[in-house]
Amino acid sequence: MTAAATKTWVHVLEGMNAFACTFYFQYLLFHLRDQFGFGQRESLLFLALHGLIYTGAAWAGGRFGQRRGYLAALQLGFAGMTLSVLVAGAWPAHCAVQIGAMVCWTVSQCMTWPIIEALVSENESRAGVARRVGLYNVIWAAVGALAYCSGGALIERLGPGALYALPAGLHLAQLVLLSRIAPGVREAHAQAGRVPVETAVPEAAAFQQKVPPALFLKMAWLVIPFTYIAINTLLAVVPQRSLALGLDTAKAGAFWAVWFFVRLASFVLLWQWTGWHYRFRWLVAAFGALAVSFCVLMLSQSLPVLVAAQAVFGCAAGLIYYSSLFYAMDVGEAKGEHGGIHEAVIGAGICTGPALAALTLHLLPDQPESGAWAVAVMLALGLAALGVVRARAAR
Repeated sequence: MTAAATKTWVHVLEGMNAFACTFYFQYLLFHLRDQFGFGQRESLLFLALHGLIYTGAAWAGGRFGQRRGYLAALQLGFAGMTLSVLVAGAWPAHCAVQIGAMVCWTVSQCMTWPIIEALVSENESRAGVARRVGLYNVIWAAVGALAYCSGGALIERLGPGALYALPAGLHLAQLVLLSRIAPGVREAHAQAGRVPVETAVPEAAAFQQKVPPALFLKMAWLVIPFTYIAINTLLAVVPQRSLALGLDTAKAGAFWAVWFFVRLASFVLLWQWTGWHYRFRWLVAAFGALAVSFCVLMLSQSLPVLVAAQAVFGCAAGLIYYSSLFYAMDVGEAKGEHGGIHEAVIGAGICTGPALAALTLHLLPDQPESGAWAVAVMLALGLAALGVVRARAAR
């Protein structure tokens, strides 16, 4: 099997992973609400635990794959996710089982995303890296949006057991597909780091700025966790926000999927237009827009206003995520390890935002909007930190 054919199948694995992970984890929050009475604080703590595990496991997963082989990492990841979901499905009425299975599933998941990111980028020309990263972003965003939008309706039509059966089946199918492309995956790891001369350094636009290319990677790694602070705080409160807005599970999935689809559209645009590469103003503008739209999404009760805010939120999140992953693949040769760091800083945001919001709600139980304001303050601090880092580097 050729390297190009292997990468095509890796993109198929990526799409299956995006659907299974989005469907299972996001609708698990609805299951916890309905089965165990999880409110905002409990959901936020659940997200924080997931993020805490994800942070360390993603960094370790990237290092493991870089050192022990991409194939071994993917085999462990897909097998672990399959078993975790099956265990959770066997005891759906036991809260401790759901939480324990989520922890194991999260660790296993972190053996997959950094490696998939590395596989699609290894041994590519300059244009090839940009094309593959763009295609990678479009695929996971499109399939993830589809999973979130249709997930509620699928569960209502197929029954609550679909929450476990569908992702378990997809993860098992990934293992089967992986066995078919194993030689190509082994060869990709064997060739890791042997990049063409033109890709040994970042693209030319990186050297037209007042700061070095590596700083853009560091700034992206600074911003991406704040982005996921906002994203996962929002996702944690969606089940409760949906009840307040009069949306059942199926309608909630469709309504809150707007920003998923807008993020997808932004990925397509950013893939085709590269003028944002190594441009600080685009990164800082996206961060500011993210913070403002997050506040609106957490506090507004108007459906039209929430749709508009989702559009801004999706555009901002798309540019920030794309920046982090593009710079991680464009700066340096250890793509598996860089992919792990990219995912680890995402995990830090997944943990920090919900944890802060939950703590604030615990301290101020009579003020349900306090969690949103606490996260908004954190985003403002992140925006200020980004400006300080850029200003110091320029001097």
